Parts: sequence; structure tokens; C-alpha cells
Amino acid sequence: MAEPVSAALPIERMSLLESYQAARRNILEIIPDAALDCDIISGRTGPQRWHMVMMPKAIRKILLENVENYPKSTATKAVLEPAIGESLFTAEGANWRWQRRAAAPAFSARNVAQLTPVMSAAAEAACQRMEGHIGRGVNCLEEMTSVTYDIITRVSFGEDGTVDRAEASAALDHYIDQAARISMLDMVGAPSWIPRPGRKAAAAQLSHVQSQLDQAIDERRKSGSSEQIDLLDLILDAADPKSGRAMTTEEMRHNLLTFIVAGHETTALTLAWALYLLAGDSAAQTKARDEAQAVLGDRIAEAKDVENLPFIRQVIEESLRLYPPGGFLSRTAQAEDELEGAQVRQGDTVIIPVYGVHRHRKLWDAPNEFRPERWENRSAIDRYQFLPFGDGPRICIGAAFAMQEAIVILASMLARFRFKSIKGKEPKPVMILTLRPEGGVWLEVERV
Repeated sequence: MAEPVSAALPIERMSLLESYQAARRNILEIIPDAALDCDIISGRTGPQRWHMVMMPKAIRKILLENVENYPKSTATKAVLEPAIGESLFTAEGANWRWQRRAAAPAFSARNVAQLTPVMSAAAEAACQRMEGHIGRGVNCLEEMTSVTYDIITRVSFGEDGTVDRAEASAALDHYIDQAARISMLDMVGAPSWIPRPGRKAAAAQLSHVQSQLDQAIDERRKSGSSEQIDLLDLILDAADPKSGRAMTTEEMRHNLLTFIVAGHETTALTLAWALYLLAGDSAAQTKARDEAQAVLGDRIAEAKDVENLPFIRQVIEESLRLYPPGGFLSRTAQAEDELEGAQVRQGDTVIIPVYGVHRHRKLWDAPNEFRPERWENRSAIDRYQFLPFGDGPRICIGAAFAMQEAIVILASMLARFRFKSIKGKEPKPVMILTLRPEGGVWLEVERV
């Protein structure tokens, strides 16, 4: 296939204003092209010192060995806390540890398997909708967003009608679009308590959805567990095994919102990019389809099928490498340290540009090419050079859920449909909060 689309990384050093404009437009555009050949790049944007770290050994130090020294950056918290408070994604230290211990059982392999029928039912509905697009173009990003949002809301609340799913989706999309764009205050490292224009207003639009979530939590407390287990039941039953502490309604609401945002958009993006890549590589698509049809026949994928679809998994992993939904991790150093020979001071911003690490010319053979086969020897790839879910103790709690969901949906789709590229409809990788295909992923659909 032709080399898949990639972001245009800057060659020349940018001024503060140019960096700000680039970050507002597409965060990927502040990753220097030179970073793809370097171990670390250090610099200053206005008064703010920063270090962009590319090598697995140093990334391991940041995410695992010295993790307490590198909490989420001020900018990250300023974006997310108005919407999700001090949830699992934003909390630090002891507050994060007890929440993680309490929530971890909800995402055990057993519970993920129990929730998989919801994934299969949604995949069936998505395939039925796709039938209506036979012979014409369809925006696969919209379709994948629809199916993953259906899954996360049903997994979260079952058939509970308290939360208006359409309103919640619209409010979350608005917040991400309006609040996640970086401000000049973020660029210069201003503390998160200084108001960012527009961010509070965007968060205010979530207030009705937050009230609905509080009501759903309170009503479920009174009524007891639902007939079909869901995430709300699991979180209501959650308690820290060390202290016995359970989540308040506010803490549950913050974490449910986190799961909803992280649990549908990231998987939808992965699936949309995977379909784009397969549409441009007929041999890989045929291989994936043959595997899906051999395992599934004419039925939808289930939990039992996932382990028998290794090439589908490789396609998803390669999609996550080329287009990681969370393509940019940012931390604020709490104390002095050394990374790849660079001296890190207290208050410095330490960046792991996941998009750049995944395309680093020292770490990957033909880094810009779509090669699912590179995942056949998974043990040869350092876990800290592939970071779609982060790593260390703060690795995404829903990683196994997301992978299972992606395999179920993609295998079910490929077993029934063939996808072809549309000339002139190439997506552009643009990252604001997540790495999205600007313009959507438009493909032609044929019945197999």
C-alpha cells in the first residue's frame, strides 16, 4: 500500500507564539521532526523548560521507577479536572492509589468476559446499519463512534433510562472540542487554579449530565443490582481492600464520566484508523477477513473467539502504533532528576510524545509503514516503546476491555464487509485531546 498519512512535524525551531498556534491547531505539530532521531530533546517555551523523551529506558523511569516524581502536568489537569475532578485519570498519590485498588476488580478478566455480550450485540447492530451503506461511501469514524458509545453506555448503566445518552454524548463532545485546546497559560506553565478562558463555560454544559449521573447512582443504590451486571453495579460494590473505603456519589460520577470518555472515543478512533489502514492494504484486509470468517462463519464475534483472532489483534496493535489515541503524555517534575543525560529541574515539563516514540527511526523498522506482521514477535518490542495505554502502575485500567471490544467489532465487520479507499478522502491526523482523523474516515463498503 502507499504509505499511510502522517502528521507534518516541524523542521525549524518555533517561537512561543508559533508553538502556541501549532498546539491549538494540532498538538502533534509541536513534536520536532528531529525528535524521531534523538534520545531526548530539551528546550524552553517562554519561561517554561521542557524535555521531550523518546527512549524506552528513560520512559520506564518516568512511568515506573520514579513515577511519584512525575505526576500529570499542570496543563493536563487544567483541561480535565473541571469535567472529571480528581478521578482515576487525574488524581495523584494516595488519592489515586485507593481509587485504583477499589476500581481494579471491575475490570478483571472475568468481568470483561461477562460484559462482552454487550459488545457482541452492539457489533451486530453496527453490521446491520452498515448494510444500509452498501455500494456507497460511509464515514466509518461516525459509525465506530456510534457503536462504541452504545457499548460504553450500556456497559455503564445497562438499560437504565435515567441518563440521556444523546445529551451526554453531545455535552462530552462539546467539552472536548472547547476545553481541551491548549491555552497560552498552559504553554507558560501557569498553575491550574488560574481560570482558562472558555474552559469553565464548557464544563458548565456538563452539569445536567452530571446531575443525571448522580441520580442514576442514587437510584441504583436504592434498587440494588440490575438484572444484567453493569459497570455501575461493579463500581457501587467497589471498595479499597486495604482501607475499606468506598466511593462517594461524586467520586463515582467523576470516574464513570472518565470511563465513558476514555471507553468509547479511544476505541472508536482505533477502529476507524484500522479500517482506513486495511482499506489501503488489500492483502492485509484479505488476510484479516479470512481469519475472521474461519473463526466466526456468519456469526458475530464473542468472548471465546478473541484468542483465536491473532492477526486481527496485530492489525489493531499496528493501528495503535501508527495512530495512538493518546499521542502525547505530559508530566511535571517534582524534584531534580536526570534523563538521558539531561538535567531535569523541579517544575520542568517532561513530555513523552507517544506519536513520535511510535515512529522513532531508531526504534522501529520502516516506522511509517503499516506492517501488522511486526507484532508476530511481540517479545522483541520493548514495552516502553509501545504506549497506547501508557504503562507502569498508571497503565489504563480499561486496556483489556478496549482490546477485547476492538477485536470483537473489527472481526465482525471484516467477516461481512469489504472496505475500499475513496480517492481524495484521505484523513489528516490531528490531536487536540485525542488523535482524530480530521475529516473522518470515508470508505466504500461492499458486502463480501
